[in-house]
Amino acid sequence: MIRKGAVRSGLRWLLAAFYAYAGYAHLANPGPFLQIMPPQVPWPQQVVFWTGIAELLGAAALAQPFHRQLRRAGAIGLALYALCVWPANINHMLIDLARADGGWGMAYHVPRMVMQPVIIWLALWTGGITDWPFRRKN
Repeated sequence: MIRKGAVRSGLRWLLAAFYAYAGYAHLANPGPFLQIMPPQVPWPQQVVFWTGIAELLGAAALAQPFHRQLRRAGAIGLALYALCVWPANINHMLIDLARADGGWGMAYHVPRMVMQPVIIWLALWTGGITDWPFRRKN
């Protein structure tokens, strides 16, 4: 039987790898991220740069195995980050679906919108912030 701790650890490493790659992508190729930035956001180049840095730092904190408080801080930071970039994801969906060819389409955007709260929860769960919904009732 697979232990919850092993699943949590494996998903923590997977999420850290995902965020590390996303952080690298923000820094190496900011163009696609600038295109989906809501127009109300000031200093878009700087925002994309610092979001990449935030993803890299959050990934490093989440991945480290020994310092529980740093791992928890990384988890909270990544959860807040995912919440804060949700408007850009919504903006991307609206821009993309307004294209004549329909862009990536609903099959791409709907799962992405549904997964955003899951990613927020996953950061918190893998970082040890919450046990919900796996907490046993006494």
